[in-house]
Amino acid sequence: MPKAYDYYAIAKMIDHSLLNPTLTTRELEEGCALALRYNVASVCILPYALKRCAEVLAGSTVQASTTIGFPHGGHTTAVKLAEAQQALDDGGQELDIVINISKARSGDWQYVRSELVALTEMIHRAGAKIKVIFENAYQDDAAKIRLCEICGEIGVDWVKTSTGYAPSGATMADLELMRAHSPANVQVKAAGGIRDLDGLLAVREIGVSRVGATRTETMLEDCRKRLGLGPITPPTSAQATSTAGY
Repeated sequence: MPKAYDYYAIAKMIDHSLLNPTLTTRELEEGCALALRYNVASVCILPYALKRCAEVLAGSTVQASTTIGFPHGGHTTAVKLAEAQQALDDGGQELDIVINISKARSGDWQYVRSELVALTEMIHRAGAKIKVIFENAYQDDAAKIRLCEICGEIGVDWVKTSTGYAPSGATMADLELMRAHSPANVQVKAAGGIRDLDGLLAVREIGVSRVGATRTETMLEDCRKRLGLGPITPPTSAQATSTAGY
């Protein structure tokens, strides 16, 4: 039997994704406003817009987040650390880090581990949280399992399937594997491919705690409808433009 849910529980599973490089500053601003309106878990925004995002979300329960080493993971560790420090300085509360995909595919686990240790220590010292993106489309199951083990040993906050920019995103098989091979204190995030409420509920059933989503409004309005709640009223034109500030 599916687990019971309420609106808050579902909204707080969603990281509202604003990572498309073609988004305008106005669209980024509107995305932050939407996230606030629906009270989601976080906004994951383009790095240059993080500082403004954190300002908009200040005082709310919606976290400000961004990506590091995105989307290919091939930055040097020093560059990733500098990116992470900038994100923390800009008010980032959750950072989504892409592993060095090449090193993982090469079986250089010491490199992968050392980089993640350095990033995790920096982020946790600042009181923020780290999500580690595997980009599963490019990894075999043995590599995914090893990555879960490494992340569990280090104590990251989430392991995450994908960037959304690879040939495929989250699959049920991958999510089940990641949940099975991660310790209880490491959460699992699905990204890429969760496009409706039924998809979100399906991954929730297997223990996924977060999903990256661009169709947030559609999913959460469906949730409200099924729960017998009214729609969330969109802002007036004046309200929509009153927070402009990028």
